[in-house]
Amino acid sequence: MLQAGTLYIVPTPIGNLADITLRAIEVLQSVDRIVAEDTRHSQGLLQHHGIQKPLSALHEHNERQRIEYILKLLKAGEKIALISDAGTPLISDPGFPLVRACREEGAQVVPLPGPCAAIAALSAAGLPTDRFLFAGFSPAKNSARETFLRALQNETGTILLYESPRRVLDSLKSIQAVMGAEREVVIARELTKQFETFLSGPVSEVIAKVETDSNQQRGEIVLMIKGFEVDPDAIPTAAAQLLKELSEHLPVKKAAALVATHYGLRKNKLYQLALTWNSDEE
Repeated sequence: MLQAGTLYIVPTPIGNLADITLRAIEVLQSVDRIVAEDTRHSQGLLQHHGIQKPLSALHEHNERQRIEYILKLLKAGEKIALISDAGTPLISDPGFPLVRACREEGAQVVPLPGPCAAIAALSAAGLPTDRFLFAGFSPAKNSARETFLRALQNETGTILLYESPRRVLDSLKSIQAVMGAEREVVIARELTKQFETFLSGPVSEVIAKVETDSNQQRGEIVLMIKGFEVDPDAIPTAAAQLLKELSEHLPVKKAAALVATHYGLRKNKLYQLALTWNSDEE
């Protein structure tokens, strides 16, 4: 039994219509109303599953104006399903102001698990999955995009972006300019559809492949960037500064041991660094 006065967050297929859960179909069949990003687009999915419900539009241009109306329906006891054009609502799609307003008003919000292009792409990309950052769409203009990427260049987790096929080549070139030609990237294109492809390698090589194959600039794209690899032997600036100060008052071995303990670093590496300073002074 679905709860009265509840907003259900219902993921829908990102391509293959079969990628919808049994629970999602049950909820869509049982709610009083469906709120969709594009009612015309969603009609195809609903008709495919024989679902006929009142449809209301909720998109980036009317979302804030529609919140009060939807809250009123929820307070009256309606069960409402929120869907986007594809994937999980709110993930680079409308819905955040509505869900926040529901939480603030004490309305029940129930999420359903289901399709999400970013997670599907990551699971098959061959990049580290223990830590990742979803950063949505990158800016359209080159200068803004490079500023955006500079803020991410030292992120150690895998970076996930949604990208327009018209801008994917420009974005790859921006990644090369900011993060270097050897930074590994993966393009996941047309996930769950007939022409699903994965393209991976150093960004310079991927650029060359995309430039020579126009098909790689078509369809829905998830662009993933391998995280920044930290040198385990690198000595932080603060640690080096403390070592230098302590070395002026303590034996080098003692200073290196203290800094190693404080920062969790290798004592021998610090000792060798301090010796280079002493040799420079001689």
